[in-house]
Amino acid sequence: MQKTLIINAGSSSLKWQLFEMPAETVLASGLVERISMPGSIFTIKYGDHQKFETTVDNLDQGQAAQMMLTELQRLEIIQSLSEITAVAHRVVAGGETFKQAVEVTPTVLAQIKGLSNFAPLHNPMEAKGIETMAQTLPDVKQYAVFDSQFFTDLPEMNAIYSLPYELTQKYHIRRYGEHGISHGYLTGRAAELLNKPKNDVDLVTLHLGSGASLAAVKNGKAFDTSMGFTPLTGVTMGTRSGDLDPSILPFLMKELKITDPNEIMMMLNNEAGLLGVSGISPDMREIKAQEHTNPRAKLAIDIFVNRIAKYAGSYLTELHGADAVIFAGGIGEHNAELRQQIINELQIFGIKLDADLNAAGNEGVISSADSAIKVLLVPTNEELAMVRQVAAIQE
Repeated sequence: MQKTLIINAGSSSLKWQLFEMPAETVLASGLVERISMPGSIFTIKYGDHQKFETTVDNLDQGQAAQMMLTELQRLEIIQSLSEITAVAHRVVAGGETFKQAVEVTPTVLAQIKGLSNFAPLHNPMEAKGIETMAQTLPDVKQYAVFDSQFFTDLPEMNAIYSLPYELTQKYHIRRYGEHGISHGYLTGRAAELLNKPKNDVDLVTLHLGSGASLAAVKNGKAFDTSMGFTPLTGVTMGTRSGDLDPSILPFLMKELKITDPNEIMMMLNNEAGLLGVSGISPDMREIKAQEHTNPRAKLAIDIFVNRIAKYAGSYLTELHGADAVIFAGGIGEHNAELRQQIINELQIFGIKLDADLNAAGNEGVISSADSAIKVLLVPTNEELAMVRQVAAIQE
């Protein structure tokens, strides 16, 4: 049987799943949390509810990938690396170059690196991950599945900025969006849960994790999204600022005597967001633990909720209502209190949560029976969406 390894590297995590194909059976799954932070948590789930977990300080993406392959063999999930016949990587920015998944060639890898300006935290790391896996598994085909793919057909009124149109056209400046693999999966799964055809659902999807984005989905297709030219824009995130007045950049460069714009961009990507406001951590769990004792922790949470509510409210207006609001992602799936806080800000739309269903945290409807718009909790499954795209290429 063929085995496909799916690698999903985020800005602070690495998720992976090993599938047996074509049955789409998950043989093992893993998660490395707190990448490049103290107390990186390495977890593998396999077999009959078996679990291996350890903590390694400051585990980087390359080390995490190598550890994954070692543990797959040590735990006898596979006998040999030769059993892996395909590796697929989530790549954040495909720009206008990649509108569907592709097999990685030297040219494709160079193009992924060339698109790093669109996702400076992600594409270089993902290109390095592809190179690492290609060196470790030199005879195995590598594939790239692009997060931006879901948003390639955004309506132009939502896709472009109010720049001189000639610059937009010449330099391909547009809203590319990210987390598209997740938003695409959530759209399909929500249609199933709502028992409606996919091309007949209007949704607001919330992928809330260390990286966070919202999407408006109209008739099953992306209509708008919070992330833009790069993943820096949109709502407040773990270490990313989200939206800000562009005039702040030259102002800070002058005040801080910074001459290299990349330096200020790295600050906005790595030192801002929840980390920058709270002064504690980019991890919402650590911030939540100090919510009632640390004013900056509470402020970070208030800003996070506020920005999400602003986007969700604007999308509900833009869609003239919706069939459902979908919560997903590490924060969206596991923090019932934050879900309630966000929905409280959307009460003007007649949306209400069922307290018991919300607390239970199971997949499905978590809104009350009299809610004007349904609220769904849907654990995202980017890996399943990716393996299906790779299987389509292979066929």
